[in-house]
Amino acid sequence: MNLDNKLRRYNYMMQLPMNLPRRVQIILVLILFSAFSWAQQSHVIDSPQPGDWVCPMHPDVHSDKPGTCPRCGMTLIAQVPDRIEYPIEMSQSPSLLKPGDVSTLRFRVLDPETGEAVNHFELVHEKLMHIFLVSENLQFFAHAHPTPDADGSFQLPVQLPYSGMYRLLADYYPVGSVPQLEAKTIFVSGRSQPSQIYPSLNPSKSENLTASLRLDPEQPLAGLETKLFFKVDPADGLEPYLGAWAHMVTVSEDLIDLLHLHPFLADGGPLVQFNVIFPRLGLYRIWTQFQRKGVVNTVVFTVFVKAL
Repeated sequence: MNLDNKLRRYNYMMQLPMNLPRRVQIILVLILFSAFSWAQQSHVIDSPQPGDWVCPMHPDVHSDKPGTCPRCGMTLIAQVPDRIEYPIEMSQSPSLLKPGDVSTLRFRVLDPETGEAVNHFELVHEKLMHIFLVSENLQFFAHAHPTPDADGSFQLPVQLPYSGMYRLLADYYPVGSVPQLEAKTIFVSGRSQPSQIYPSLNPSKSENLTASLRLDPEQPLAGLETKLFFKVDPADGLEPYLGAWAHMVTVSEDLIDLLHLHPFLADGGPLVQFNVIFPRLGLYRIWTQFQRKGVVNTVVFTVFVKAL
């Protein structure tokens, strides 16, 4: 097929006006054809290959056979569904939350196509839903698990000690989708208490262990990967906690950025490695949870991240 015939064919396929100058037609056809070829290649690269098993939570983890993810313990799947967001709806009772009072938070996950409540969920680290709560002053942290109701909603009793804003991160996995993370904000009546935190890598002692932290590079840079090496003492009796050797939540001082991470390398020994990309300049409070001899330990560090 000569060039003129090819141009007429692509003009018809792409619906290009025939009165365009021939040089412009050629350039447009080349651009469209290149974009089409790139899209095809991207589809091939992003799609799991035959015999390729992928972690639904960490899609960069692949295996040539069924199994579990070495980072988070989730079951590998042969085909990862499209990463469509399933929004979560939150309500509270009473409508005015007061510090120290017991209140109830209710959650409903909505189907993005129908708007109806979702009532079938996969387990995420042994639970149907995880809720991480952080206070505005960064002195309160909670990792809780709401109770499911028959209609698919979840209820969580909370007792929030401080006035001011709280940020909440919900972790859930609707059937037929992929694991979801969504942040919400709630307020407790009274005068808010801004954070007064400073960089600190001093060893952090919890219930029955102490953890120390080393950073590589020593000065984290926003947008670049930082390796966090935790050393746990004593290390005997360490156990997986909710399907992983550790869980880490990182929150920026302004409570905008919330990250939930699992170890990059861990084997039940004293050393546990996380890889983190801090998104922006500023201070970050880091809570990391380990389980030893049936006891959950939460250790806390604060890291300053410089601009690139």
